[in-house]
Amino acid sequence: MLRAISGLMRLSWRQDRRKMTVALALMAGNAVAVPLAAVALRHLTNAAAAGRAEPAAWSGLAVAVAAIAALTCAHFAHIGYFEVSELNVLTTDEQLIEISNGTPYLDHHERPDSADRMALAQDELQRIGEGLQALLTGGSLAVSLLLTTVLLTLVHPALVALPLLAALPVLAARRAQAAADRAREDSIVDTRQARHLFELTTDAASAKELRLLGLVEHLQQRYAEHWQRATARIWRGELAAGWWRAAGQGVFGLGYVAALVLVVRDATRGHADVGDVVLAILLASQLNQQVAAAVTITQQLVRSGRSLRRLDEVRDLVPQPVGPPDAPGTPLRPPERLLEGIRLRGVTFGYPGADGPVLRDVDLLLPAGSTVAIVGENGAGKTTLVKLLNRFYEPDRGTILIDGVDLRHFDLPAWRERTTAAFQDYARPELTARLAVGIGDLPRATDDDAVRTGLARAHSSVVDRLPHGLDTRLGRSHADGGVDASGGQWQQLALGRAMMRDAPLLMVLDEPASALDAAAEHRLFARFTDGAARVAADSGGVTVFVSHRLSTVRSADLIIVIGDGGVREMGTHDELIRLDGIYATLYATQATAYR
Repeated sequence: MLRAISGLMRLSWRQDRRKMTVALALMAGNAVAVPLAAVALRHLTNAAAAGRAEPAAWSGLAVAVAAIAALTCAHFAHIGYFEVSELNVLTTDEQLIEISNGTPYLDHHERPDSADRMALAQDELQRIGEGLQALLTGGSLAVSLLLTTVLLTLVHPALVALPLLAALPVLAARRAQAAADRAREDSIVDTRQARHLFELTTDAASAKELRLLGLVEHLQQRYAEHWQRATARIWRGELAAGWWRAAGQGVFGLGYVAALVLVVRDATRGHADVGDVVLAILLASQLNQQVAAAVTITQQLVRSGRSLRRLDEVRDLVPQPVGPPDAPGTPLRPPERLLEGIRLRGVTFGYPGADGPVLRDVDLLLPAGSTVAIVGENGAGKTTLVKLLNRFYEPDRGTILIDGVDLRHFDLPAWRERTTAAFQDYARPELTARLAVGIGDLPRATDDDAVRTGLARAHSSVVDRLPHGLDTRLGRSHADGGVDASGGQWQQLALGRAMMRDAPLLMVLDEPASALDAAAEHRLFARFTDGAARVAADSGGVTVFVSHRLSTVRSADLIIVIGDGGVREMGTHDELIRLDGIYATLYATQATAYR
């Protein structure tokens, strides 16, 4: 709780000190006004009972002023801290984005435990906005509670026990929230599966296939099963939480009734006046309301504190780059031009949580200026090899050398600036067509000539078919509407994006046309050989083309066959055919299938 309060105050104070100062002052005024209104009402009651008109009038005015102050202070404080609350949400969302993308690696995106924590953080950070209101309201309640305690003690010393009993519902609320939180965490896997099924069954891209295969009812049933399991766990947690809250409120309720009986008894014996009875009833009622509010505020503060902890949990799961022991103090800049090429020496790698390595003791050279095709069956490790070349993962053993220098010795952002890629799961940024291509080389993202050059290198005329050319807005997220580009159009934009950089040392085309038929993919590869020649001439760069279709890549300078965790065969197309091994067998099988 204290950590949540401290974290929220630091976060909010950094947003806007002036608004926070004003809000704190106004909430303090609200805290004082509420119990003072009860005191003024006591004097009004006694004056009215004694028939004293002038004191009664002044007391009535004091009641009105205190009531108005309580209402207006809270209202204007809300205006101040509401904006700060919104800024808190924005800041924590930005922090999550920075944490998620603050590492060059992909581990936290692809590990199930990290995905679960990320999903929890995304959900719960939306509640951070309620934290500041809870904090300020809680502070105001604490001041009111202190004043209420003093006033109750003045009415009767025994009434000091009533505020002490008020701590029980607050403690019970914390136990209740803990039970609810455990249930939510236990249900996260089913919740995530249910959300995936919801998105799948409401996504336009999958609508045709779901209807054609008659899968809608089946997926709806699975969606319902996951939600029912999640809901059952959450319901059990909320039931336990309800019992905790009821127990705390029940004990306080008994104390509340006892306090009223005590004051009324004193009044009937002449030890207290009618104003004391009214004051005690009002203060006890206020205390009851304050306790109920404190329970809610406690839950909100616990949730807000947990939201801040989620950021730390995700931060701890995100791996940071670690250089080799012999790394230079200052990271190196990549060479302007490759002379030898890219060499893998004894590289072994396995995904976190996997049963074994995907690649094992891989030794190979990708010569400078060459076009290299990496082929193999699905799941053989082709894309994994590409991820290692781009340093999305570090090898478990072995090294990757760039012209004889360990890749980890180079400044990673600088290395990424000298690479480019088109992946089979390419991004679909809903921007203008100009930016959707131009962000492939961010400094030139708005340079029309550079964008058109990138598209020309990809042999794409997609922009010419868009209604507003490069100014066409893509996707449906724009307020004034946008073009819902087809899968093929998005693919061409992604390929143009990959061609934006002029002199990459590494260009990767990871099955960017996997949705095409073999003949179309072959034509695409033939066009990209022009781009590979440009890369080779400009920087001695290596072009890597990943495919599971062997007929597509026969003109590559070097073909590498990946399988069983390593390099099975390597050579030109003609050399591998003469070898009459795995490649030759697979090539003949695929060729027969397309006859």
